[in-house]
Amino acid sequence: MTPTREAAEPRKPLVILIAAETYPPTMNGAAQFCYRLAKGMGARGHEIHVLAPQPEVGPSYTEIRPEAEVHRLRSHAMFTNPDFRICFPWEIKREISQLFDRIKPDVVHIQCHYMIGKATMEECVRRGIRVISTNHFMPENLNPFLPFPEWFLKIIARNSWRDMGKIMRKGAVVTTPTQLAADAMKKLAKLDQVLAVSNGIDSAAYELQPGEEIDRPDYPTVLFAGRLAEEKHVDVLIRAIGKLPEELNAHLEIVGGGEVRPALEDLVAKLGLADRVRFLGLISDEELREAYIRASVFAMPGTAELQSLVSLEAASASTPLVLADAMALPHLIDGDKNGFLFRPGDSDDLAAKIRTILELPEAERAAMGAASKAVAERHSLAATLSTFEDLYYGAGYADVLAGHSN
Repeated sequence: MTPTREAAEPRKPLVILIAAETYPPTMNGAAQFCYRLAKGMGARGHEIHVLAPQPEVGPSYTEIRPEAEVHRLRSHAMFTNPDFRICFPWEIKREISQLFDRIKPDVVHIQCHYMIGKATMEECVRRGIRVISTNHFMPENLNPFLPFPEWFLKIIARNSWRDMGKIMRKGAVVTTPTQLAADAMKKLAKLDQVLAVSNGIDSAAYELQPGEEIDRPDYPTVLFAGRLAEEKHVDVLIRAIGKLPEELNAHLEIVGGGEVRPALEDLVAKLGLADRVRFLGLISDEELREAYIRASVFAMPGTAELQSLVSLEAASASTPLVLADAMALPHLIDGDKNGFLFRPGDSDDLAAKIRTILELPEAERAAMGAASKAVAERHSLAATLSTFEDLYYGAGYADVLAGHSN
């Protein structure tokens, strides 16, 4: 970030292209980040275009959404994961080139090194266009969807890390949401420099507004939100709910959809928890906000989180957290002030941590929620947008680090 920015001449609006492997209506952290990035940059006066997979079978098309002009590329479902779409290079390269001819982007922001990110990077290199590379994904996240033995999965992951470095280093700056992920990318993708830039959160959007009232049930509620996938380990959370004392009468709300939902529903029935576990499915942003506010505890048992936007959203709603002690989740727990970490996969430990919070006096639980809010406020969306805007205009690693130290 340049110290003399205020004294400089006003910067002209940019044409920004965000190349995303996943975008709403698909729901996951990377998709939500891209949506908020597009919306936030548009609000700053830039012309925003998003390149993303077509969410269904059919030809490519362009749709006008409130936050951006979204260019949907022909895509195909993975047979092991129907919620994830992939694009074949031979079907999209020409269309990407034609899109560049039409919109003439000043800067491109790729979000992954896979099909769309790789093809877009190649086009940018050919045309000499500035690229910011952001990674939201660990190659190992794909393992549950690949029908291969463990030894072969390790080879795939190793090659994916190598390709990540090979592709992303062609850009001007490489970023990822947390320092833990940045360190992993330096080591495994052999990248010299990686900036940790939070996905950001508008924490004020999750507060109760003046005069607003939200009905809360007369029993404590534990909330999970996210894609119902194997690496989220929602089964561990369901088992933990079954191990809580009956007198607590704790209920669980599960928000989201995904490939393991039928198995989770079977587990709920098997454990006799149908009267205390509700699957809410895919709900609106406002309904999710209300779920965060009325929850007594937010739990994230996933073990492959690069940042966990849903955990940040819950923290923004002043909700205590219980998170798996894995990947980047520990950075959201402030020394037990706002919640606890539990041993990944250990439903007994998870149940014990949830019970501790639910049995606290109301004033202590409220203080824990306030501490969650303080953690979320460290991840300002406005600061994230400003950082990326500076990168779009030409700031480098040193500029951003100098700005962060001020």
